[in-house]
Amino acid sequence: MIRVEHLVKRYGSKLAVDDVSFHVGKGEVVGFLGPNGAGKSTTLRILSGFLGMTSGTVAIAGYDIADDSFEARKCIGYMPEAVPLYPEMRVVEYLAFRADLKRVARADRRAFIDDAMEKAKVTDVATQLIGKLSKGYRQRVGLADALVARPPILVLDEPTAGLDPNQIREVRAVIKALGAEHTVLLSTHILSEVEASASRVLLIHRGRIAFDGPTKDVRGARELRISVSDAAAAKEIVLAIEGIASVAIEDDVLRCTWADGADITRATEAAVAALVAAKIGVREVRAGGTLEDLFAELTSESARDAKNARDAKKAPEKPS
Repeated sequence: MIRVEHLVKRYGSKLAVDDVSFHVGKGEVVGFLGPNGAGKSTTLRILSGFLGMTSGTVAIAGYDIADDSFEARKCIGYMPEAVPLYPEMRVVEYLAFRADLKRVARADRRAFIDDAMEKAKVTDVATQLIGKLSKGYRQRVGLADALVARPPILVLDEPTAGLDPNQIREVRAVIKALGAEHTVLLSTHILSEVEASASRVLLIHRGRIAFDGPTKDVRGARELRISVSDAAAAKEIVLAIEGIASVAIEDDVLRCTWADGADITRATEAAVAALVAAKIGVREVRAGGTLEDLFAELTSESARDAKNARDAKKAPEKPS
């Protein structure tokens, strides 16, 4: 549904997006992450047709965003970080206005508006002035706007910005449900939101893709941490478990790495069972690092310097 190849965006001498490539398939909910200034919003604006690119190609539902911009933009519902609403309009009036702008057929307009309000959970405030609504409801009106033309793709830029924890949970539930009918690209700084809603993670740093993989790989494929009563004795037991490649001790915690092709669930259960059988106390078991761990690791200066050094070693020597 979304295909990005070698995307580059420059602002004068500043390189904002540097040779970015990724694909998002039909029905995926993908979290698009990165620190401030990483190139997230620039990339999303290019995908949505609001900003031109310096070079590269972007295809939306098979339509080239540069050569067939109108058809490509028809396939996307874009919710920017700062939703540009009209406070003097009522919710249903605003959505009717937006449906007209998006060329929804008059015969379908009422049904499309009702459907968008239902999905965004704003039906109960349909006749209220937007300016009188809470921040949470205004965000949901912005989401209804993105949905009103029934686009197959949704691009959501910080949809829960400025919301309180209860409002965040409500919007998160709405986004997760939308994955049943739409392809969703979700940009957010709230990492737990991505873990709860997205099936895949894209992480951009300094204009480049630093990580692209399933959310479950972040949670499960990095390492196994076991807090125990006797780390030295536990290490020898756990090292004998099939699927565990190495074990390091950090205070009273075993940090275990997986062997290639390991059955993570089975290896975890076997390790815990073996420790209990050996009468070693098991205080806590955590499979994998968190998304926060991954984010910190890949966007830290030390990680960037290490990656640059690896890339330099891989680069072929220039002929003299």
